[in-house]
Amino acid sequence: MDEGDGTIKYILTGDGAGTMFTIDDTTGDIHAIQRLDREERAQYTLRAQALDRSSNRPMEPESEFIIKIQDINDNEPKFLDGPYTASVPEMSPVGTSIIQVSATDADDPTYGNSARVLYSIVQGQPYFSVDSKTGIIRTALTNMDREAKEYYEVIIQAKDMGGQLGGLAGTTTVNITLSDVKDNPPRFPQKHYQMTVLESSPVNSTVGRVLAMDLDEGVNAEMKYTIIDGDGPEMFDVSTDPTYQVGVITVKKPLDFESKKSYILKIEGSNPHIEVRFSNLGPFRDTTTLHISVEDVDEPPVFESSHYFVEVSENVDIGTTIQIVSARDPDATNNSVRYSIDRNSDPGRYFYVDITTGALMTARPLDREDVAWHNLTILAMEMNNAAQVGSVPVTIKILDVNDNAPVFTKFLETFMCENAKAGQLIQTVSAIDHDDPPQGQHIYYSLAPEAANNPNFTLRDNQDNTAWILARKSGFKQAEQSIFYIPILIADNGQPILSSTGTLTIQVCSCNEEGDIMSCSAEPYTLPISLSRGALIAILACIFVLLVLVLLILSMRRQRKQPYTIDEEDNVHENIVRYDDEGGGEEDTEAFDIATLWSSREAHVGKSRQDMQPEIESLSRYVPQTCVMDNNVHSYMLAKLFEADTDVCAPPFDSLQTYMFEGDGSVAQSLSSLQSFSTDSEQSYDYLNDWGPRFKKLAEMYGAKDSNASL
Repeated sequence: MDEGDGTIKYILTGDGAGTMFTIDDTTGDIHAIQRLDREERAQYTLRAQALDRSSNRPMEPESEFIIKIQDINDNEPKFLDGPYTASVPEMSPVGTSIIQVSATDADDPTYGNSARVLYSIVQGQPYFSVDSKTGIIRTALTNMDREAKEYYEVIIQAKDMGGQLGGLAGTTTVNITLSDVKDNPPRFPQKHYQMTVLESSPVNSTVGRVLAMDLDEGVNAEMKYTIIDGDGPEMFDVSTDPTYQVGVITVKKPLDFESKKSYILKIEGSNPHIEVRFSNLGPFRDTTTLHISVEDVDEPPVFESSHYFVEVSENVDIGTTIQIVSARDPDATNNSVRYSIDRNSDPGRYFYVDITTGALMTARPLDREDVAWHNLTILAMEMNNAAQVGSVPVTIKILDVNDNAPVFTKFLETFMCENAKAGQLIQTVSAIDHDDPPQGQHIYYSLAPEAANNPNFTLRDNQDNTAWILARKSGFKQAEQSIFYIPILIADNGQPILSSTGTLTIQVCSCNEEGDIMSCSAEPYTLPISLSRGALIAILACIFVLLVLVLLILSMRRQRKQPYTIDEEDNVHENIVRYDDEGGGEEDTEAFDIATLWSSREAHVGKSRQDMQPEIESLSRYVPQTCVMDNNVHSYMLAKLFEADTDVCAPPFDSLQTYMFEGDGSVAQSLSSLQSFSTDSEQSYDYLNDWGPRFKKLAEMYGAKDSNASL
């Protein structure tokens, strides 16, 4: 109907009308007014209609048509997931698949070759290859060693148009890491190690470390160290440090330089995790030799026993040796050892130990009922090094002897009614005995001999350490006698049998019919029958007269008292005389007469002096190393010391005389005349001239004069 005269007008509606497409309203030609991109929109649906230009009346129905965008190769392939990271075990066979890469091309895959992609490797040859169609990356070389090179950067290219010229291309990076496998055996960098350790090193202390190098990592580098040979497996141990995989050498048992000065250990390092396919690269173990030298240290003295247990009777004499402890210097020098007691363990100073022999003796009387156990600490000190002190515990059990008579626990007093019947129980009595006999405690009761025929009361021993006091008659009257004293003999079953007498006081009271006490008269104070009131007054008068005389005498003496001056020679004070030189003969004994030591004096046992504390250690403080005193002398001196400590009548100042004797080892023997029965006229001292210059003075005093000297 369009004759070309312009009477018909064309209009366009639908997708993109007016924006992407336009229409010539006269001719009806449709034009694209923008660049079209198939990847954004592949087709458009439009509607066109012819109208009468003058009336805008449609000339025909609206027509619909579709415009499809034809694809061209305008998009390169893209790796949307790149870059890639992958790993493959080292030493993997050729062709081992590692990872698959994928590139996407936005062009139409159904039209031409615009979206046909092929893969190729740009960087990474000759180690890896890629499948051109699938993009799978594989290993291309054998024996790829992680220890030689661990990381690889591979560049993969994807090209469309089937890889033809003119095609577009895109690339991505694949980072490939070789993972470790167990393909390297351990190796010690040194075949010989030298280490030193102090002999005082405690058990489990570290001596040193050894390391077997392994180029692998992780679990493949784990090591296990063992001692497979040598002369010290029983003295040392080796363990693996899990953090650094090193072998730690530790002390297994206490070391002793004097017993063994060096050890040799053969140590093996091995991998616990082994892959069978690499067993041909083994063996996966290595060995090294370790020389350990033990260094000497100055050690404290060591006692022969780690603990001493002693049983001693409580009636043992003072100075009795109850145990001999022995210690030695474990060092090669073997220094002399001196013994002492840790006074914190023996605050009562019941014991004394000989400084040179280690003889443990009693220094005070022992009483099991006072202290049944003593826990001492004996110290042993090196003479050349006071800092080196060893110790040993000594447990002393005091054995019981029957030295305590049974006694009543308290003052016994009871009450009874006047209407008590014959045979009625008046009181149950019991006693205690501080002793502990091995066969058990058994106490016997009986009336004292003076009360054996008591007409009022009787005693029944129950054979269970108790006794009953029974009324022997009926009809007690308070008015006739209100108090009865019953002496009871108490005896034990020890050896020897010990006994004591206790008194039971029975007071007679008036009671009601139910047996309840109504009243008891108080015991009046009466004088003894044998002492009248007049005699008592006479005694008091005499005492008063004597007191007046004493006061009068003291008053007169005070008036005549002269100023007191102390003569220097008569000054009484603590006088300690120490002799440690050989002396000049008889003059050495003029200061003190040793015979007085043997004078008997009763020791006041049980009484303690407040002005002096015993110094037992002073007896042997200055004893020479070569001097060993007889135990009898020790016992005697300890007994005398205790006697002096407990003597309340002794003067307040002590004079301690310490005497040393040369002993049996001297060539001159004893120079003392205490036990000599010869006189100067009966004995010749010419032999003193042959004893050298040390005895020259004695030779001149007692020996015959040299004839040549007289000339």
